[in-house]
Amino acid sequence: MPSLFPTTGVLGDVFSPQLPYTKHVSNSTPKQDLLHPQKHTRFPAWSAVDDMKTKAGALSNEAQREISKASSAAQAKAGEIELYSLKYYAACTFGGLVACGVTHTAVTPLDLVKCRRQVDSKMYTGNFQAWGKIGRAEGFRGIFTGWAPTFFGYSAQGAFKYGGYEFFKKFYSDLAGEEAAYRYKTGLYLTASASAELIADVALCPFEAVKVRMQTTIPPFASGTFSGISTITGKEGTAGLYKGLYPLWGRQIPYTMMKFASFETIVEAIYGYMPKKKSEYGKGIQTGVSFAGGYMAGILCAIVSHPADVMVSKLNANRQPGEAFGSAMGRIYKDIGFTGLWNGLIIRIFMIGTLTSLQWGIYDSFKVFMGLPTTGGAAPPPKQTANL
Repeated sequence: MPSLFPTTGVLGDVFSPQLPYTKHVSNSTPKQDLLHPQKHTRFPAWSAVDDMKTKAGALSNEAQREISKASSAAQAKAGEIELYSLKYYAACTFGGLVACGVTHTAVTPLDLVKCRRQVDSKMYTGNFQAWGKIGRAEGFRGIFTGWAPTFFGYSAQGAFKYGGYEFFKKFYSDLAGEEAAYRYKTGLYLTASASAELIADVALCPFEAVKVRMQTTIPPFASGTFSGISTITGKEGTAGLYKGLYPLWGRQIPYTMMKFASFETIVEAIYGYMPKKKSEYGKGIQTGVSFAGGYMAGILCAIVSHPADVMVSKLNANRQPGEAFGSAMGRIYKDIGFTGLWNGLIIRIFMIGTLTSLQWGIYDSFKVFMGLPTTGGAAPPPKQTANL
């Protein structure tokens, strides 16, 4: 029904001043636009955002399809992998190699600053100031000093660490029996991880010696990994590559024990708070739990192992040829004191937390890729006896 009163547009047309020979354009809104607002054109920004969301979703779905295809092809080529078989341990070994080698290499700039500040706490005032100073003096390449021995060393260590942990966990579990293994599972995690790390550090130690010397000498004492090994063995013999083995064990074994035992415990606790069983969740949720559990475990690892990490850097940089291990440690501790053992802790917490979460995420993602279950989560307890 038409209105009995004139609209504001009509009143404006009647009473507003108009110039001769000009056409006045009414500002009134057409009636059909008011009655049908849904016909208005959407804002271009909204259309662009919606378009981006649609394209991102399509790319994500396509990527998931391609990963599923690759996973199926890899599983078909490898054949069925039975748990705790040689194929299973080989897959875990390769997964550990990738997880540790890639992640440690990626954080080389953080490790470079950490090692130099451990040797000389007054060298830099902060990470960004350090990277700026290194970049101006040595170029962008200088910020990644030591990446090659880091990659070789931690790839070897990761292979023995993760593969060895899976092996020793099963080995000690069989020795203890099902009921005792479940009851004392934390002790089982600690023993298995310590056994694996004991072997893994023997593979890591020569490369760690080269890495620390490259990062703490300015300019670096060698241009590459194998030239560094040749330089050290030429002056000090093979023993020069292993003079940091004891403090490396002192740093890495407690670190790895905390890393695996706390991860298993944290992941089990996370699944305990979730409404469904671990097996009922998809691959994405399980790897997400691994990532979260890894970061929390990494914080604890950094704190436990940091004093030994400082001592490793000091020994590799300052230990004199022929100097006894105990004498060198005593001399270094006298120089830096107890507080000096905690130099660089904050940056190491950030570095190790990120490293550990990425390592568990990559490792468990690879296991899922090969059709294997992720690590951790509550194992079903053994059947209770009648008198319980």
